Amino acid sequence: MKLIRLSILVLCGFAVNVANAQTKSQVFIDYINKYKDIAIQQMVKHRIPASITLAQGLLESGAGNSDLAKRSNNHFGIKCGGTWLGASTTHFDDGRNECFRVYETVNDSYEDHSIFLHKERYGRLYRLGILDYKGWARGLKACGYASSPTYADRLINLIELYELNTLDYDPDAPVYIPAQRPLPVIELNTHAIKTNNGVMYVNAHAGDTWASLAKAFGVSKKKLLKFNDATDDVPLNNGDIVYLETKKSKASKNVLKDNIYIIQKDDSMYGIAQKYGITLKSLYKLNKIPYDYAPVEGGSLRLR
Repeated sequence: MKLIRLSILVLCGFAVNVANAQTKSQVFIDYINKYKDIAIQQMVKHRIPASITLAQGLLESGAGNSDLAKRSNNHFGIKCGGTWLGASTTHFDDGRNECFRVYETVNDSYEDHSIFLHKERYGRLYRLGILDYKGWARGLKACGYASSPTYADRLINLIELYELNTLDYDPDAPVYIPAQRPLPVIELNTHAIKTNNGVMYVNAHAGDTWASLAKAFGVSKKKLLKFNDATDDVPLNNGDIVYLETKKSKASKNVLKDNIYIIQKDDSMYGIAQKYGITLKSLYKLNKIPYDYAPVEGGSLRLR
């Protein structure tokens, strides 16, 4: 009963605070609303901040839209490891087929994530206060949860943009009543997250910029540009593909006959790389051509 009462109080506060940021993704908000109860239950049971659990779920699964999340209910990108005895799947990860865990339900994924964080390597995190989401985010990076140097910052950005820290409370403390805040009028970012070649992306809307999309999806503009082989002076047009993670070194198998692309009029190497989710560097390397090569209509390019 105490848990239910506390959860209601916290979630009411969350409903108030979710409207405070200037630009938010409706896809991300839907994910938060769908799984926040599970994150709170995990917090009470395992003493892991709900904000951290949700931010990791958002980041690792692309708000539930990654291939692993859809096919395997794996929302945290947890690999099989030497002790996993459950179902598994291989996932194309930058040219390597690696073993990832498969869960019957999303709840199982959240529970296994909490158990995973009880490994000895993460032990020092539990000496932090349960409200110290910044300490947890930086600690996860320091303990080796992810190799990206910006992983902690991305978690913190997501937590603060969507005010996920309003979900956090100490189960052993008195009843938590969140501060009430005004409800400014905001514009929601309604980009739908999709996948191409196993890589998450969105289509740009009219008026989008690299900076606005970076902010909406909790990634630095520098990283977003790198994911897309772009520079800040590359304009975004309505419908353009914008990748939210690193593209692959080759296209998916059998994407085209013999994996050969026939160059069309007005094609560019950049456009072809974006269309098939391949890094521009890899596209040049696969075809053993110099970086000053200009595609010629009717010519061909290998995609893998």
